[in-house]
Amino acid sequence: MDIDRQDVDREGMEGLVPPLVLSGVTVRHGTTVAVDAARLEAHPGDFIAVTGHSGAGKSSLLWAIAGAVPFEGSVRLGVEAVSGREQAGDLGIEVIPQGSALALLLSARENVELPLLARGVPAEEAARRAQEALRAVSLEESGSHLAEELSGGQQQRVSVARGLALRPRVLLADEPTSELDHDNRERVLALLRAEASRGAIVLMATHDPEAAQAADCEVRLDDGRCEIVRTLG
Repeated sequence: MDIDRQDVDREGMEGLVPPLVLSGVTVRHGTTVAVDAARLEAHPGDFIAVTGHSGAGKSSLLWAIAGAVPFEGSVRLGVEAVSGREQAGDLGIEVIPQGSALALLLSARENVELPLLARGVPAEEAARRAQEALRAVSLEESGSHLAEELSGGQQQRVSVARGLALRPRVLLADEPTSELDHDNRERVLALLRAEASRGAIVLMATHDPEAAQAADCEVRLDDGRCEIVRTLG
């Protein structure tokens, strides 16, 4: 299914990120169909909420796009078909996972820096981008704290910072506001909006209706079936 979009000024960013196109994407966990023949087309600057009840297939859909779970059908970023997690990362598809998924015995700053270093970002640049991302989520003073010393909400914000620092072409955020208070939820939603404004494609899985309203449009999963609920404009 295609999402109708209004023409908006993206300062030429559409030429930098190709469309993300899902065709007949099906994810199975044993005999359970988590995602059933999903179709979706997203473009640079789109901020899309993926909603549905617990177990509806939201996370499975995002992880299929990220190449992290086996799926049927196709996920393409421009002419490139997603074939696995490492290759999807090389294409610029990154995930903010549900829960923090941090290395608890590393500092907040190290958790943000290490994925950058793994992507070949020079150490000085990685340190600068990590500090900027932590500042964006209001954790610049906590960079030296071990992840295990942080609260659940702080860990979640470090995870968001890690995703932002990678500057992805496609950012997949899985319940990024679930443990946050109102102010930090609004801060994270604004940061996701800013990612779309710079020309990235942002998909956010959420069970929070208020968070979903912050997106341009909403796609709902119901027992694996995908339908448009609200479109741009």
